[in-house]
Amino acid sequence: MVAEDWEAYSAYERLERGRKAKAAKGGYVGYGSPAFGQQSINGKLVDNPQERQVIELIRRHHKSGKSLQQIANWLNEHGYYTKRGQQWKRISVKRVLDRFYGKTPRVSGMSKNRT
Repeated sequence: MVAEDWEAYSAYERLERGRKAKAAKGGYVGYGSPAFGQQSINGKLVDNPQERQVIELIRRHHKSGKSLQQIANWLNEHGYYTKRGQQWKRISVKRVLDRFYGKTPRVSGMSKNRT
């Protein structure tokens, strides 16, 4: 390994160790934007009440038997947008449900908080 590669690798390792230490203390480690339903305030992940309401709508529609596409269509027809202000797609709804039901864990240091 060349010296430059070693320095880059070492920096990556330091970043990873720092992220893991922060996550262990309950801090948001910053791998992209927080999951839908959460927001980062002063380095801590907290619930976003408006997004939590949308998650509950998604969950209720899913429990009633609607398909992912039907849920996305309903959200779009009623003026709901994703975290980035985009229209809902089937895959966006699936990701929210996967996170809600614990199929896609996020590295955050927080315990699951389902409402």
